[in-house]
Amino acid sequence: MVPTLGRPQRVVIKIGSSSLTSRHGEISLRKLEKLTAEIVCLKDAGYEVVLVSSGAVAAGYRKLGCSERPCSLPEKQAAASIGQGLLMESYSKLFLSHGYIASQILITRSDFLDENRYKNVRNTLNVLLDRGIVPIVNENDTVTSDRLRFGDNDTLSAKVAGLIDAEMLIILSDIDGLYSADPLKNTQAKPIRHVTAITPDIEAAAGGSVSAMGTGGMKSKIDAAKIAMASGITIFLGNASRKNIVSDACLGRAKGTYFKSLQPAGNLNQKKKWIAFNSGPEGEIWLHKESQLAFIEEHKCLRFNDICKLSGHFSEGTVIRVMDTEGDEIGLGVVNISSKELTRLIDLKTERSQLTTTVMEWDDFVCNLDVPCLAGITN
Repeated sequence: MVPTLGRPQRVVIKIGSSSLTSRHGEISLRKLEKLTAEIVCLKDAGYEVVLVSSGAVAAGYRKLGCSERPCSLPEKQAAASIGQGLLMESYSKLFLSHGYIASQILITRSDFLDENRYKNVRNTLNVLLDRGIVPIVNENDTVTSDRLRFGDNDTLSAKVAGLIDAEMLIILSDIDGLYSADPLKNTQAKPIRHVTAITPDIEAAAGGSVSAMGTGGMKSKIDAAKIAMASGITIFLGNASRKNIVSDACLGRAKGTYFKSLQPAGNLNQKKKWIAFNSGPEGEIWLHKESQLAFIEEHKCLRFNDICKLSGHFSEGTVIRVMDTEGDEIGLGVVNISSKELTRLIDLKTERSQLTTTVMEWDDFVCNLDVPCLAGITN
């Protein structure tokens, strides 16, 4: 049993395709029943739960007439359009049998790139959670192009966890967490139970996908862990087939790998989370050395005279990378001026000392020093 909480605790659960389907590629009702029952246990104890569910393509491709998982984008999207409905129908029936309502949220990466749409997704999820609904999130595979894909639901789940200020992200697949090497290839591989920082050794231990039904391997889970850890969220990786894996993960006693940073996550409000993990930088500016120190240490706004050069084409209100004189990234921030106007001002060399145009406010900037792993995260 999960102990009843004094207040709701938000948990995001991501389930992989191989953990939802049979070896023939069909939806496994037994696996769905097990997952649903474990989520219901959390709901009954007062938790607020968001489920990020894979499996749409895997569930739909055979009904599309394909003998094996399709490779072409149009066939994947067609299979997803069939499988998504089958998944939601099954989830809805199972949750209703326990007295809970499930809802569907289909997201594309462009929904997170745009700040207003990002806020809309957050507001919708908050309303659903406040009303006791179980939101079931998936990438909108039927319309998403490769250029605007999250890449896998591991990354999506980490970004959703940050979006709703979840305390925990549980990623379930068909293996017992992270090992020192691929356990299917190396019999000497040892399980890693606790990770407090994503080091080169940890990244080296991550291999490729271990299932023909899935798209994300251990590397994608490490990338997701970077995002979640930088947001101050605890992550658990474990095997979906284990009994009570969800409740045991919440209690800290499940067999698997726990990721929890020992460093503070920094004061990241939703604006800064969007800048750090979802915005997609469109250009770069380089700062003079003395300006860099004033900006980082004194939290002063950046003005035109602080910039020595820029690159890329960006408009007012977009996110760019802020670089030091050595070309190393300092952080990410929202600019108040376009690259076209900045270039024009740079060309006005004779009056530069009198130009005090504000380029970036400190409150619209996320510093790598304040957010562990930020420099290693790609949007």
